[in-house]
Amino acid sequence: MGDVITMSKLELTRAEVCQRLIHRRLNQADAASLLSISIRQVKRLLRAYRKDGAAALVSKRRGKPGNHHLPQKIIDQALSLIQSKYQDFGPTLACEKLSESHKLKLSVETVRQLMIGAGLWQTRRAKAPRIHQSRERRSCLGELCQLDGSPHDWFEGRAPRCTLLVFIDDATSRLMHLRFVKSETTFTYFEATGQYLLKHGKPRTLYSDKYSVFRPPRAEALTGSGITQFGRAMDELGIEIICANTPQAKGRVERVNQTLQDRLVKEMRLLSISSMEEANEYVAEFIAAFNEKFAVEAKSGSDAHRPLLAEDKLERILRLKESRVLSKNLELSYKRVIYQIQSKRPRYALRYQRVWVYEKANGEVEIEYKGRRLEYRIHRKQPRQAEVTDSKQAQVEKEYKGLKRRWKRHVAPADGRWRRFRLEGSRPPKPIEKK
Repeated sequence: MGDVITMSKLELTRAEVCQRLIHRRLNQADAASLLSISIRQVKRLLRAYRKDGAAALVSKRRGKPGNHHLPQKIIDQALSLIQSKYQDFGPTLACEKLSESHKLKLSVETVRQLMIGAGLWQTRRAKAPRIHQSRERRSCLGELCQLDGSPHDWFEGRAPRCTLLVFIDDATSRLMHLRFVKSETTFTYFEATGQYLLKHGKPRTLYSDKYSVFRPPRAEALTGSGITQFGRAMDELGIEIICANTPQAKGRVERVNQTLQDRLVKEMRLLSISSMEEANEYVAEFIAAFNEKFAVEAKSGSDAHRPLLAEDKLERILRLKESRVLSKNLELSYKRVIYQIQSKRPRYALRYQRVWVYEKANGEVEIEYKGRRLEYRIHRKQPRQAEVTDSKQAQVEKEYKGLKRRWKRHVAPADGRWRRFRLEGSRPPKPIEKK
């Protein structure tokens, strides 16, 4: 029995063509056209086939490592580093770290295959596509800025859970500002937005979700002013707010939240950052590296940010502001506290006048009348009442309580009225047996 030769489809085709050339059923020009090679190469193949048969057409590189095959030493070094330092990293981020920190120039696909072979990465099943209406990017920087809060365990247990406020430009995908805060409140958004405005200027539009900081609840919108404190502040600065109806509408900031929860968390782990203060000092360096890698060019090279004007006093605008009417005794109520105005003016001059109450982030309260600050004293504090919980916190508490809640089935009493009631023509109820 002769030797078994393994050949590919191309090699089998070449063997068939050479056989036809030998039997003169095909000329060399037609053979070259059929195999997409030159006539000189056809002559070489035919000469080898006549000398050694079909084995001469088999590739001599079969079974040998490729010219670009990585040395085993580099493969072992890369796997050792990934298993020791970057075990839970994705292939893309692990590839970047191997290149930046260890000077190992590998492709992302090579790292992915190494991690799959070592059991450190699993291929993910593609999700069923959902169709949403696409929206083109804005044309220039500062025309539209998307913002959102991302609650997450950013320090992986090294510090309490917190929230990252993210500002990203729609035209360029540039991270404009990041700020770690304890939770999403009006004051934390005031603080982060003020830092953004001082650094970049005023954008034309802010794009957010329908969180209560940006959009009042329906009942308040119908009965109150229809605008939140944050919305009032942005209106005074001339910045428009758009509230998205779905998360997909502001998909740019939603996707970057997922990227930050992967990349930023691991960067802070490598740098041993374990507090919000250290993280807020580091984010400037992270933003510069992130934008250099992922930012894109805008259609227009102009910057739509507007500079702050002299009348844009952020310390006065970025605080709570509510109006009150003074009583006959020059008193007003604000957050369960009764304030009484102390003034040298006659009492009748301020009775029933509308004043403005301002509250700062530290809880300090100021009362103004026609732009002038009024002195006051705290008359008394009212008893504490039930407080309104924001929608996000209420949803979390509801889901947590739902895990433990068990509803009991209601059982009607045996001698209830419904047992004695029956329609005409219906069967009488069964007698109740007493135990």
